[in-house]
Amino acid sequence: MKILYHHRIASKDGQYVHVEELTNALKKLGHEIIMVGPSVVEKDDFGADGGFVAILKKYMPGIAYELLELLYSVIAYFKLVKAYKEHKPDVLYERYNLYLPAGVWLKKRFKIPMLLEVNAPLYDERSKYGKISIKWLAKWSENYAWRSADKVLPVTEVLADYVRKIGVAEDRINVIPNGIDWDKFKSVPRIEAAKKKLGLDDKIVLGFVGFVREWHGLEKMVDLIAEEKQAGYLLIVGDGPAKVSILARAKALNVSEKVIWTGIVNRDEVANYIAAFDIALQPEVVDYASPLKLFEYLALGKAIIAPDKANIREILTHNSDALLFPPEENQAIELLIKQLFSDDELIRRLGIRAKKLITTKNLTWLDNAKRVSRLAQGMI
Repeated sequence: MKILYHHRIASKDGQYVHVEELTNALKKLGHEIIMVGPSVVEKDDFGADGGFVAILKKYMPGIAYELLELLYSVIAYFKLVKAYKEHKPDVLYERYNLYLPAGVWLKKRFKIPMLLEVNAPLYDERSKYGKISIKWLAKWSENYAWRSADKVLPVTEVLADYVRKIGVAEDRINVIPNGIDWDKFKSVPRIEAAKKKLGLDDKIVLGFVGFVREWHGLEKMVDLIAEEKQAGYLLIVGDGPAKVSILARAKALNVSEKVIWTGIVNRDEVANYIAAFDIALQPEVVDYASPLKLFEYLALGKAIIAPDKANIREILTHNSDALLFPPEENQAIELLIKQLFSDDELIRRLGIRAKKLITTKNLTWLDNAKRVSRLAQGMI
């Protein structure tokens, strides 16, 4: 098939990883991808924040910025029309964004089948943080996109419930979570080699990947490794605003040498650091999200500790392939980590079962591409 892929991502972060991985998998199946989106993202390195767009978002008045978002949709629509007329695609695949009705306009004009990938209920998300000024228009744009697409593809069942609540029929909703690409894990070193490279031979390594914020609570992990004198090193792969407070806590507790911080690393290198983890931390997660790093933890066979939330339970099972803690209980995560510190066999067993989930639940990007292909072919 020829697939017209449309997005409005201007920052090269986890969002872009999803776009890149899925389109690469679709290409492996023999499909042709015609990409329409902001050209700036193609030129940036991983971790870039969108440059000029990020500056506008930060300093423009909310109403002005939202009107600019809607104006961009007009520009995007003409780009889509140009791409449609030039390539005659079989199907439109769009990554949903607020104030982005361009794909629906194309669908209605040319009667092209449309799949809409939904990664977040952006009206609710932006409203929660006070970042919507024209509420009625924002809500209209979300409902318009969700109701107009032929197929809506939320990344979790929890998110699918948001789609159901606005009246989208069940037969138009297909949940497709994130995944992994096995090819990118073929050259990842074994845990012993990965630890040796970091000078962590024979150490128990707690690991975290991502943009670290205060609500992740990684300061608690510093307290824990300070308390457990002989056990535990904390390896943080990424960056974020919580870095200052975490490093200050480590210094105050005289465990600075037990907290290793990589900063932002090249996307292709992340797995080499995860390989050194014994215990992979997912200390917090948005209620409807499908965390990319969770699938990487699974692929590398790590003992995962994550919050006991509905979206996490869609993938993990407590005491079988992971340990899940009640998020409302203050000491719950620390107790589970202490349990793993003293039980090497449990770490090993959880890791083996975690890795098997990739196969048993078909959690690869290639599997996702096959699902998308079947849905698209069924509409053509």
